[in-house]
Amino acid sequence: MAYVVPNEFVTKMIDAGEAKVFMSTRDTLIRAFMAGAILALAAAFAVTITVQTGEPLAGAILFPVGFCLLYLMGFDLLTGVFTLVPLALIDKRPGVTWAGVMRNWWLVFVGNFAGALLVALMMAITFTYGFSEAPNAVGQKIGTIGEGRTVGYAAYGAAGMLTLFIRGVLCNWMVSTGVVAAMMSTSVSGKVIGMWMPIMLFFYMGFEHSIVNMFLFPSGLMLGGNFSIMDYLLWNEIPTVVGNLVGGLTFVGLTLYSTHHRTGPKREPGDMAAPARVPAE
Repeated sequence: MAYVVPNEFVTKMIDAGEAKVFMSTRDTLIRAFMAGAILALAAAFAVTITVQTGEPLAGAILFPVGFCLLYLMGFDLLTGVFTLVPLALIDKRPGVTWAGVMRNWWLVFVGNFAGALLVALMMAITFTYGFSEAPNAVGQKIGTIGEGRTVGYAAYGAAGMLTLFIRGVLCNWMVSTGVVAAMMSTSVSGKVIGMWMPIMLFFYMGFEHSIVNMFLFPSGLMLGGNFSIMDYLLWNEIPTVVGNLVGGLTFVGLTLYSTHHRTGPKREPGDMAAPARVPAE
């Protein structure tokens, strides 16, 4: 059958997390690099569609093509390993330690950032003919996004930081749902459909994805966006990473693990108390 039942795909989640902990440094970095690069290209694609059509929904509908491709090729995003890798530790898989989990997270972060940064540079070159002229309409839009989602949050102070964090939580709730949805099917079409829906939702809603932002904000800086590297780190990337971790692990990884793998004790028929009789008037 194409559909995989929850208790089976949750086991797949734990197995995947365990495999990532023990993956070689070289393989982890290469897979993360390619994931960051492909997702960055998808983000550039979606922004281009939005600018050229004037319809943000069109960009959101087509953005998941990048996520589906990188997942099917076995590449790793930080948002996905935030959800999967800790499950191997919680399940007490042999040899899995906190040090191994943190090593995986760090390597994937570095690889994702390097891949996204390379694409940011390449796209900035294409938007400006090698920095020989002002950015085109798409480049200007990316610069505007960078300003609005850094100094725009900063203008609201603590309320802006809270909003940024919550958008990070909501983002990886959806993105990690997409990662898990791909494990619900054994067919390519089923995996793609399962991934497409939550990824489209997060992008259209403007939630904060740490790897997409690794492309949008560096490219925005290269294209003349009116914000600084410190603005980007403090008022976007760092809070977004924390929000992504909380959202993916809490609302996807732990909920599925606790209810489909390490379930609570079942109630016995005798535990069902008889309803109280209501005396007749």
